[in-house]
Amino acid sequence: MEEVLKLKKATYHLWTFTSSKLISSFGAQVYAFAVSFYILQLTGSATSFAVNLICNLLPRTLVAPFAGYVADNYSRKAIVIMAQIASTLAIGGLLAVSLISGLSLVAIYTTTVVLAIASSFSGIAFSSSITGLVDEKRIQKAMSLNQMSISFAAIGSPALGGLLYGTVSMPVFLVMYMAASIIGVILESTMNFKLFAKRKEVVDGEAKESVIQSMKAGLSYLKLQPVLMTIIWISLFINFLFGSFQVGYSFILIEKLKIEPQHFGLTEGAFAVGMLLLSIYLSMRKEVKYPLLVSKRGILIFGILIASIGLPLILPMQYGVMFAYYAIVMFGFGTTLIIVNTPMQVMMQKMIDDDYKGRVFSIIETMAMALMPLGVVIFGFLYDIFPAQWILIISSLLLIGVVLVLARPSVVRKAHPELGGAEELKAKAI
Repeated sequence: MEEVLKLKKATYHLWTFTSSKLISSFGAQVYAFAVSFYILQLTGSATSFAVNLICNLLPRTLVAPFAGYVADNYSRKAIVIMAQIASTLAIGGLLAVSLISGLSLVAIYTTTVVLAIASSFSGIAFSSSITGLVDEKRIQKAMSLNQMSISFAAIGSPALGGLLYGTVSMPVFLVMYMAASIIGVILESTMNFKLFAKRKEVVDGEAKESVIQSMKAGLSYLKLQPVLMTIIWISLFINFLFGSFQVGYSFILIEKLKIEPQHFGLTEGAFAVGMLLLSIYLSMRKEVKYPLLVSKRGILIFGILIASIGLPLILPMQYGVMFAYYAIVMFGFGTTLIIVNTPMQVMMQKMIDDDYKGRVFSIIETMAMALMPLGVVIFGFLYDIFPAQWILIISSLLLIGVVLVLARPSVVRKAHPELGGAEELKAKAI
Protein backbone atom coordinates (compact mmCIF):
# COMPACT_ATOMS: atom_id res chain seq x y z
CA MET A 1 0.00 0.00 0.00
CA GLU A 2 2.83 2.36 0.92
CA GLU A 3 4.53 1.68 -2.45
CA VAL A 4 1.29 2.54 -4.31
CA LEU A 5 1.00 5.82 -2.40
CA LYS A 6 4.64 6.65 -3.19
CA LEU A 7 4.05 6.01 -6.90
CA LYS A 8 0.94 8.24 -6.81
CA LYS A 9 2.98 10.98 -5.13
CA ALA A 10 5.70 10.52 -7.78
CA THR A 11 3.06 11.00 -10.51
CA TYR A 12 1.94 14.19 -8.74
CA HIS A 13 5.61 15.30 -8.65
CA LEU A 14 5.98 14.74 -12.40
CA TRP A 15 3.16 17.12 -13.26
CA THR A 16 3.84 19.61 -10.45
CA PHE A 17 7.51 19.76 -11.41
CA THR A 18 6.62 20.26 -15.09
CA SER A 19 3.98 22.94 -14.31
CA SER A 20 6.36 24.80 -11.99
CA LYS A 21 9.16 24.70 -14.57
CA LEU A 22 6.83 25.83 -17.38
CA ILE A 23 5.41 28.76 -15.41
CA SER A 24 8.77 29.96 -14.06
CA SER A 25 10.51 29.49 -17.47
CA PHE A 26 7.75 31.46 -19.21
CA GLY A 27 8.02 34.25 -16.64
CA ALA A 28 11.83 34.36 -16.80
CA GLN A 29 12.00 34.36 -20.60
CA VAL A 30 9.28 36.98 -21.07
CA TYR A 31 11.13 39.13 -18.50
CA ALA A 32 14.48 38.54 -20.29
CA PHE A 33 12.89 39.50 -23.63
CA ALA A 34 11.44 42.72 -22.19
CA VAL A 35 14.65 43.70 -20.36
CA SER A 36 16.79 43.07 -23.47
CA PHE A 37 14.57 45.33 -25.57
CA TYR A 38 14.41 47.93 -22.79
CA ILE A 39 18.22 48.13 -22.45
CA LEU A 40 18.73 48.44 -26.21
CA GLN A 41 16.02 51.10 -26.52
CA LEU A 42 17.28 53.01 -23.47
CA THR A 43 20.97 53.04 -24.44
CA GLY A 44 21.21 51.89 -28.08
CA SER A 45 24.43 50.24 -26.93
CA ALA A 46 25.43 46.63 -27.61
CA THR A 47 27.94 46.98 -24.76
CA SER A 48 25.17 47.71 -22.22
CA PHE A 49 23.31 44.65 -23.51
CA ALA A 50 26.49 42.51 -23.24
CA VAL A 51 27.06 43.70 -19.63
CA ASN A 52 23.61 42.33 -18.73
CA LEU A 53 24.58 38.97 -20.27
CA ILE A 54 27.82 38.97 -18.24
CA CYS A 55 25.78 39.77 -15.09
CA ASN A 56 23.88 36.54 -15.82
CA LEU A 57 26.79 34.25 -16.78
CA LEU A 58 29.58 35.30 -14.40
CA PRO A 59 27.71 34.94 -11.06
CA ARG A 60 26.39 31.49 -12.11
CA THR A 61 29.93 30.34 -12.89
CA LEU A 62 31.32 31.69 -9.60
CA VAL A 63 28.61 30.39 -7.23
CA ALA A 64 28.04 26.96 -8.87
CA PRO A 65 30.69 25.16 -6.70
CA PHE A 66 29.16 26.62 -3.52
CA ALA A 67 25.64 25.75 -4.76
CA GLY A 68 26.77 22.14 -5.23
CA TYR A 69 28.19 22.01 -1.70
CA VAL A 70 24.95 23.43 -0.25
CA ALA A 71 22.78 21.00 -2.28
CA ASP A 72 24.73 18.01 -0.91
CA ASN A 73 24.75 19.19 2.71
CA TYR A 74 21.38 20.85 3.31
CA SER A 75 17.69 20.37 2.48
CA ARG A 76 17.27 20.57 -1.30
CA LYS A 77 13.61 21.50 -0.94
CA ALA A 78 14.52 24.45 1.30
CA ILE A 79 17.19 25.56 -1.19
CA VAL A 80 14.77 25.48 -4.15
CA ILE A 81 12.05 27.38 -2.25
CA MET A 82 14.46 29.97 -0.80
CA ALA A 83 15.99 30.55 -4.26
CA GLN A 84 12.51 31.05 -5.75
CA ILE A 85 11.58 33.47 -2.94
CA ALA A 86 14.86 35.38 -3.54
CA SER A 87 13.92 35.70 -7.24
CA THR A 88 10.46 36.99 -6.28
CA LEU A 89 11.92 39.57 -3.88
CA ALA A 90 14.50 40.69 -6.47
CA ILE A 91 11.77 41.32 -9.05
CA GLY A 92 9.67 43.01 -6.33
CA GLY A 93 12.61 45.30 -5.56
CA LEU A 94 13.04 46.19 -9.23
CA LEU A 95 9.30 46.86 -9.46
CA ALA A 96 9.49 49.22 -6.45
CA VAL A 97 12.46 51.06 -8.00
CA SER A 98 10.64 51.41 -11.35
CA LEU A 99 7.55 52.88 -9.66
CA ILE A 100 9.46 55.24 -7.32
CA SER A 101 12.32 56.56 -9.45
CA GLY A 102 12.14 54.77 -12.80
CA LEU A 103 14.29 51.93 -14.09
CA SER A 104 18.04 52.38 -14.28
CA LEU A 105 20.79 50.17 -15.69
CA VAL A 106 22.30 49.69 -12.21
CA ALA A 107 18.96 48.39 -10.87
CA ILE A 108 18.54 46.02 -13.85
CA TYR A 109 22.12 44.71 -13.58
CA THR A 110 21.77 44.17 -9.81
CA THR A 111 18.50 42.26 -10.31
CA THR A 112 20.11 40.13 -13.06
CA VAL A 113 22.95 39.18 -10.68
CA VAL A 114 20.51 38.15 -7.91
CA LEU A 115 18.36 36.17 -10.38
CA ALA A 116 21.46 34.41 -11.78
CA ILE A 117 22.65 33.37 -8.30
CA ALA A 118 19.15 32.18 -7.31
CA SER A 119 18.85 30.27 -10.61
CA SER A 120 22.18 28.51 -10.00
CA PHE A 121 21.16 27.33 -6.51
CA SER A 122 17.67 26.32 -7.64
CA GLY A 123 18.85 24.57 -10.83
CA ILE A 124 21.57 22.49 -9.13
CA ALA A 125 19.30 21.56 -6.18
CA PHE A 126 16.49 20.54 -8.58
CA SER A 127 18.85 18.53 -10.83
CA SER A 128 20.18 16.75 -7.72
CA SER A 129 16.63 15.92 -6.57
CA ILE A 130 15.14 14.20 -9.64
CA THR A 131 15.85 10.70 -8.30
CA GLY A 132 14.30 11.70 -4.96
CA LEU A 133 11.11 13.05 -6.56
CA VAL A 134 10.26 10.24 -9.01
CA ASP A 135 10.74 6.48 -9.19
CA GLU A 136 13.69 5.11 -11.20
CA LYS A 137 11.52 3.86 -14.10
CA ARG A 138 10.24 7.38 -14.81
CA ILE A 139 13.48 9.37 -14.67
CA GLN A 140 13.54 9.66 -18.49
CA LYS A 141 9.92 10.85 -18.42
CA ALA A 142 10.81 13.50 -15.81
CA MET A 143 13.84 14.73 -17.79
CA SER A 144 11.78 14.82 -21.01
CA LEU A 145 8.89 16.72 -19.40
CA ASN A 146 11.40 19.19 -17.94
CA GLN A 147 12.87 19.77 -21.40
CA MET A 148 9.37 19.94 -22.88
CA SER A 149 8.38 22.77 -20.52
CA ILE A 150 11.57 24.69 -21.42
CA SER A 151 10.83 24.19 -25.15
CA PHE A 152 7.23 25.40 -24.73
CA ALA A 153 8.56 28.52 -23.00
CA ALA A 154 11.21 29.00 -25.72
CA ILE A 155 8.51 28.92 -28.42
CA GLY A 156 5.81 30.92 -26.64
CA SER A 157 7.68 33.53 -24.61
CA PRO A 158 9.16 35.56 -27.54
CA ALA A 159 5.71 35.66 -29.15
CA LEU A 160 4.05 36.74 -25.88
CA GLY A 161 6.85 39.20 -25.10
CA GLY A 162 6.65 40.73 -28.58
CA LEU A 163 2.86 40.99 -28.31
CA LEU A 164 3.00 42.71 -24.92
CA TYR A 165 6.08 44.89 -25.39
CA GLY A 166 5.03 48.39 -26.38
CA THR A 167 1.40 47.78 -25.36
CA VAL A 168 2.02 47.38 -21.61
CA SER A 169 4.49 49.13 -19.33
CA MET A 170 7.62 47.56 -17.85
CA PRO A 171 6.03 47.27 -14.36
CA VAL A 172 3.36 44.98 -15.89
CA PHE A 173 6.12 42.63 -17.12
CA LEU A 174 7.61 42.63 -13.61
CA VAL A 175 4.24 41.89 -11.97
CA MET A 176 3.75 38.96 -14.41
CA TYR A 177 7.17 37.52 -13.52
CA MET A 178 6.48 37.95 -9.79
CA ALA A 179 3.14 36.16 -10.13
CA ALA A 180 4.83 33.28 -12.01
CA SER A 181 7.54 33.07 -9.35
CA ILE A 182 5.00 33.01 -6.47
CA ILE A 183 3.04 30.20 -8.18
CA GLY A 184 6.35 28.32 -8.51
CA VAL A 185 6.99 28.66 -4.75
CA ILE A 186 3.49 27.36 -3.92
CA LEU A 187 3.83 24.33 -6.23
CA GLU A 188 7.35 23.44 -5.03
CA SER A 189 6.32 23.65 -1.35
CA THR A 190 3.86 20.74 -1.89
CA MET A 191 6.58 18.36 -3.16
CA ASN A 192 8.40 15.69 -1.11
CA PHE A 193 12.04 15.87 -2.21
CA LYS A 194 12.96 12.81 -0.09
CA LEU A 195 10.32 10.42 -1.50
CA PHE A 196 12.83 8.12 -3.24
CA ALA A 197 16.07 9.75 -2.03
CA LYS A 198 18.96 7.55 -0.90
CA ARG A 199 20.98 10.14 0.96
CA LYS A 200 23.21 9.38 3.92
CA GLU A 201 21.64 10.17 7.29
CA VAL A 202 23.10 13.22 9.04
CA VAL A 203 24.63 12.35 12.43
CA ASP A 204 24.12 14.97 15.14
CA GLY A 205 27.36 16.61 16.18
CA GLU A 206 29.27 15.35 13.14
CA ALA A 207 31.50 18.07 11.70
CA LYS A 208 30.54 19.17 8.18
CA GLU A 209 33.12 19.30 5.41
CA SER A 210 34.34 22.71 4.31
CA VAL A 211 33.47 23.89 0.80
CA ILE A 212 37.04 23.13 -0.39
CA GLN A 213 37.02 19.64 1.19
CA SER A 214 33.59 18.98 -0.29
CA MET A 215 34.70 19.97 -3.81
CA LYS A 216 37.84 17.81 -3.49
CA ALA A 217 35.66 14.88 -2.42
CA GLY A 218 33.44 15.51 -5.48
CA LEU A 219 36.47 15.50 -7.82
CA SER A 220 37.84 12.34 -6.16
CA TYR A 221 34.45 10.69 -6.63
CA LEU A 222 34.48 11.61 -10.33
CA LYS A 223 37.98 10.15 -10.82
CA LEU A 224 36.64 6.78 -9.64
CA GLN A 225 33.86 6.89 -12.29
CA PRO A 226 35.60 6.58 -15.70
CA VAL A 227 32.35 6.32 -17.69
CA LEU A 228 31.00 9.42 -15.93
CA MET A 229 34.24 11.27 -16.71
CA THR A 230 33.84 10.29 -20.38
CA ILE A 231 30.30 11.72 -20.45
CA ILE A 232 31.49 14.95 -18.80
CA TRP A 233 34.42 15.38 -21.23
CA ILE A 234 32.13 14.78 -24.22
CA SER A 235 29.65 17.35 -22.79
CA LEU A 236 32.41 19.93 -22.37
CA PHE A 237 33.71 19.48 -25.93
CA ILE A 238 30.13 19.82 -27.24
CA ASN A 239 29.65 23.04 -25.19
CA PHE A 240 32.87 24.52 -26.60
CA LEU A 241 32.37 23.49 -30.25
CA PHE A 242 28.71 24.54 -30.05
CA GLY A 243 30.14 28.09 -30.20
CA SER A 244 30.86 27.52 -33.92
CA PHE A 245 27.13 27.00 -34.42
CA GLN A 246 25.95 29.78 -32.06
CA VAL A 247 28.10 32.44 -33.74
CA GLY A 248 28.20 30.99 -37.25
CA TYR A 249 24.48 30.45 -37.74
CA SER A 250 23.49 34.09 -37.15
CA PHE A 251 26.58 35.40 -38.94
CA ILE A 252 26.00 33.32 -42.10
CA LEU A 253 22.25 33.86 -42.37
CA ILE A 254 22.16 37.58 -41.47
CA GLU A 255 25.50 38.87 -42.79
CA LYS A 256 26.38 36.50 -45.63
CA LEU A 257 23.02 35.35 -47.00
CA LYS A 258 20.96 38.45 -46.05
CA ILE A 259 17.94 36.42 -44.91
CA GLU A 260 14.86 38.43 -43.81
CA PRO A 261 14.50 38.88 -40.01
CA GLN A 262 11.06 37.19 -39.89
CA HIS A 263 12.37 34.18 -41.85
CA PHE A 264 15.42 34.00 -39.57
CA GLY A 265 13.05 33.94 -36.57
CA LEU A 266 11.01 31.12 -38.16
CA THR A 267 14.14 28.97 -38.66
CA GLU A 268 15.00 29.45 -34.97
CA GLY A 269 11.41 28.51 -34.12
CA ALA A 270 11.94 25.24 -36.02
CA PHE A 271 14.78 24.47 -33.56
CA ALA A 272 12.45 24.85 -30.56
CA VAL A 273 9.71 22.79 -32.29
CA GLY A 274 12.21 19.97 -32.90
CA MET A 275 13.19 19.98 -29.22
CA LEU A 276 9.55 20.01 -28.15
CA LEU A 277 8.44 17.11 -30.38
CA LEU A 278 11.35 14.87 -29.36
CA SER A 279 10.79 15.71 -25.67
CA ILE A 280 7.13 14.69 -26.01
CA TYR A 281 8.16 11.45 -27.78
CA LEU A 282 10.75 10.51 -25.12
CA SER A 283 8.29 11.31 -22.31
CA MET A 284 5.89 8.70 -23.73
CA ARG A 285 8.26 5.91 -24.81
CA LYS A 286 10.09 3.44 -22.58
CA GLU A 287 13.54 4.36 -21.31
CA VAL A 288 16.44 4.25 -23.77
CA LYS A 289 18.27 0.95 -23.21
CA TYR A 290 21.80 2.02 -24.17
CA PRO A 291 21.97 5.78 -23.46
CA LEU A 292 25.69 6.31 -24.17
CA LEU A 293 25.41 4.50 -27.51
CA VAL A 294 22.31 6.52 -28.49
CA SER A 295 23.97 9.80 -27.44
CA LYS A 296 27.11 8.87 -29.38
CA ARG A 297 25.12 8.39 -32.57
CA GLY A 298 23.26 11.63 -31.89
CA ILE A 299 26.56 13.56 -31.57
CA LEU A 300 27.78 12.13 -34.89
CA ILE A 301 24.57 13.44 -36.53
CA PHE A 302 25.10 16.74 -34.66
CA GLY A 303 28.57 17.02 -36.22
CA ILE A 304 27.15 16.50 -39.72
CA LEU A 305 24.47 19.16 -39.08
CA ILE A 306 27.11 21.71 -37.98
CA ALA A 307 28.94 21.24 -41.30
CA SER A 308 25.63 21.48 -43.23
CA ILE A 309 25.09 25.10 -42.08
CA GLY A 310 27.81 26.26 -44.49
CA LEU A 311 26.48 24.33 -47.51
CA PRO A 312 24.59 27.31 -49.12
CA LEU A 313 27.90 29.21 -49.10
CA ILE A 314 29.43 26.45 -51.26
CA LEU A 315 26.33 25.56 -53.34
CA PRO A 316 24.21 28.71 -53.91
CA MET A 317 20.43 28.17 -53.49
CA GLN A 318 17.30 30.13 -54.43
CA TYR A 319 15.95 32.16 -51.49
CA GLY A 320 12.86 29.96 -50.89
CA VAL A 321 14.88 26.73 -51.10
CA MET A 322 17.51 28.21 -48.74
CA PHE A 323 14.85 29.19 -46.17
CA ALA A 324 13.27 25.69 -46.30
CA TYR A 325 16.75 24.11 -46.07
CA TYR A 326 17.67 26.02 -42.90
CA ALA A 327 14.25 25.36 -41.31
CA ILE A 328 14.85 21.61 -41.83
CA VAL A 329 18.44 21.82 -40.54
CA MET A 330 17.34 23.70 -37.40
CA PHE A 331 14.51 21.23 -36.79
CA GLY A 332 17.18 18.51 -37.04
CA PHE A 333 19.37 20.40 -34.53
CA GLY A 334 16.47 20.59 -32.06
CA THR A 335 15.63 16.89 -32.28
CA THR A 336 19.29 15.80 -32.17
CA LEU A 337 20.01 17.96 -29.11
CA ILE A 338 17.30 16.09 -27.17
CA ILE A 339 18.53 12.70 -28.48
CA VAL A 340 22.01 13.57 -27.16
CA ASN A 341 21.08 15.29 -23.89
CA THR A 342 18.18 13.32 -22.42
CA PRO A 343 19.74 9.80 -22.41
CA MET A 344 23.00 11.25 -21.01
CA GLN A 345 21.12 13.13 -18.26
CA VAL A 346 19.14 10.00 -17.32
CA MET A 347 22.35 7.97 -17.21
CA MET A 348 24.05 10.53 -14.94
CA GLN A 349 21.01 10.66 -12.65
CA LYS A 350 21.27 6.88 -12.18
CA MET A 351 25.05 6.63 -11.96
CA ILE A 352 25.80 9.47 -9.50
CA ASP A 353 25.36 8.75 -5.80
CA ASP A 354 22.66 10.97 -4.21
CA ASP A 355 25.19 12.43 -1.76
CA TYR A 356 27.45 13.63 -4.59
CA LYS A 357 24.88 14.84 -7.15
CA GLY A 358 25.04 18.53 -6.12
CA ARG A 359 28.83 18.67 -6.38
CA VAL A 360 29.04 16.73 -9.66
CA PHE A 361 26.34 18.84 -11.34
CA SER A 362 27.98 22.03 -10.04
CA ILE A 363 31.36 20.96 -11.50
CA ILE A 364 29.68 20.32 -14.86
CA GLU A 365 27.86 23.68 -14.74
CA THR A 366 31.00 25.62 -13.76
CA MET A 367 33.08 24.12 -16.56
CA ALA A 368 30.29 24.40 -19.15
CA MET A 369 29.52 28.02 -18.22
CA ALA A 370 33.23 28.86 -18.54
CA LEU A 371 33.66 27.08 -21.89
CA MET A 372 30.57 28.44 -23.67
CA PRO A 373 31.56 32.15 -23.52
CA LEU A 374 35.16 31.16 -24.38
CA GLY A 375 33.90 29.24 -27.42
CA VAL A 376 31.73 32.17 -28.52
CA VAL A 377 34.66 34.64 -28.20
CA ILE A 378 37.15 32.38 -30.05
CA PHE A 379 34.75 31.51 -32.87
CA GLY A 380 33.64 35.14 -33.15
CA PHE A 381 37.30 36.04 -33.75
CA LEU A 382 37.78 33.16 -36.26
CA TYR A 383 34.70 34.09 -38.32
CA ASP A 384 36.20 37.54 -38.89
CA ILE A 385 39.36 36.01 -40.38
CA PHE A 386 38.55 32.70 -42.10
CA PRO A 387 35.77 31.54 -44.48
CA ALA A 388 32.73 30.52 -42.42
CA GLN A 389 32.13 27.23 -44.23
CA TRP A 390 35.63 25.94 -43.41
CA ILE A 391 35.32 26.85 -39.73
CA LEU A 392 32.08 24.83 -39.59
CA ILE A 393 33.57 21.85 -41.46
CA ILE A 394 36.66 21.75 -39.19
CA SER A 395 34.46 22.10 -36.05
CA SER A 396 32.28 19.28 -37.35
CA LEU A 397 35.29 16.99 -37.94
CA LEU A 398 36.72 17.84 -34.49
CA LEU A 399 33.41 16.96 -32.80
CA ILE A 400 33.09 13.68 -34.71
CA GLY A 401 36.74 12.82 -33.96
CA VAL A 402 36.36 13.59 -30.25
CA VAL A 403 33.27 11.40 -29.83
CA LEU A 404 34.81 8.52 -31.82
CA VAL A 405 37.85 8.59 -29.51
CA LEU A 406 36.16 9.28 -26.15
CA ALA A 407 33.14 7.03 -26.77
CA ARG A 408 35.04 4.24 -28.55
CA PRO A 409 33.46 0.74 -28.51
CA SER A 410 35.46 -0.38 -25.43
CA VAL A 411 34.10 2.60 -23.43
CA VAL A 412 30.54 1.98 -24.66
CA ARG A 413 30.82 -1.68 -23.55
CA LYS A 414 32.15 -0.54 -20.15
CA ALA A 415 29.07 1.69 -19.76
CA HIS A 416 26.75 -1.06 -21.00
CA PRO A 417 28.26 -4.46 -20.10
CA GLU A 418 25.00 -6.09 -21.19
CA LEU A 419 25.80 -5.21 -24.83
CA GLY A 420 26.39 -8.44 -26.73
CA GLY A 421 25.88 -10.18 -30.04
CA ALA A 422 24.33 -7.94 -32.68
CA GLU A 423 24.26 -4.92 -30.39
CA GLU A 424 27.98 -5.25 -29.73
CA LEU A 425 28.67 -5.40 -33.46
CA LYS A 426 26.62 -2.22 -33.91
CA ALA A 427 28.73 -0.52 -31.23
CA LYS A 428 31.91 -1.64 -33.01
CA ALA A 429 30.58 -0.42 -36.34
CA ILE A 430 30.29 3.20 -35.19
